[in-house]
Amino acid sequence: QVQLVESGGGLVQAGGSLRLSCAASGRTFNNYFMGWFRQAPGKEREFVAAISRSGVTTVYADSVKGRFTISRDNAKNTVYLQMNSLKPEDTAVYSCAADSRPSVADNFRAYEYWGQGTPVTVSS
Repeated sequence: QVQLVESGGGLVQAGGSLRLSCAASGRTFNNYFMGWFRQAPGKEREFVAAISRSGVTTVYADSVKGRFTISRDNAKNTVYLQMNSLKPEDTAVYSCAADSRPSVADNFRAYEYWGQGTPVTVSS
């Protein structure tokens, strides 16, 4: 069992930045591939970014590529999402997810463990 707790969400103006954190506990963190997903009101959950166990490999949705950066600190059992140049369309609840062997990095159904999410609101 893995417990995930996100933090760092909030209200920011367009063009601003936020850094989300996801703290993990329960199992060996570096055994897990980590992902960030988001869900806006009335929309389906969508992939944002994912990172391999070692942190060497990262994957991004086209909509955030060049603006968002995913990273992890295995010594702190934490994964981060640095979000720059935020846009109103980035407004959503952001959740982190973990799986020891996801079949597909960008599909939320491939992840077993989920946090509760942290809301991000970008005003225009």
